[in-house]
Amino acid sequence: MRRLGDLEAEIMDRLWAWGRPATVREIVDDINTQRPVAYSTVMTVTNILHGKGWLLRDKKQGRAWLYTPVRSREAYAAALMEDGLGASTDRPATLLHFVENMSEEEVAALREALRAVGKQAAE
Repeated sequence: MRRLGDLEAEIMDRLWAWGRPATVREIVDDINTQRPVAYSTVMTVTNILHGKGWLLRDKKQGRAWLYTPVRSREAYAAALMEDGLGASTDRPATLLHFVENMSEEEVAALREALRAVGKQAAE
């Protein structure tokens, strides 16, 4: 999986944070509180994200489409981690390096995730 570009990530971050469908106008207006960006630029990138399968284009609000993320931010992050792991020829060593850099809280969360996966497999 390819990492999202800067504007792609800005758009997705907003949609993930809002947790609701949004129009290009809403996205543009929010980005413009931080920095200037053209409506046409955001519309183009939003259409690209739709074409790549990142966004659903839902019913229209007036003349504007409503966009919703297909995957969660967590699913995106997990896919990036899987790609990073796949780049290694020694997965156990890669996992060891990854875990060595985790905080205590992250290690505890990893243990809980492994327990949850183990329970699902046992069912």
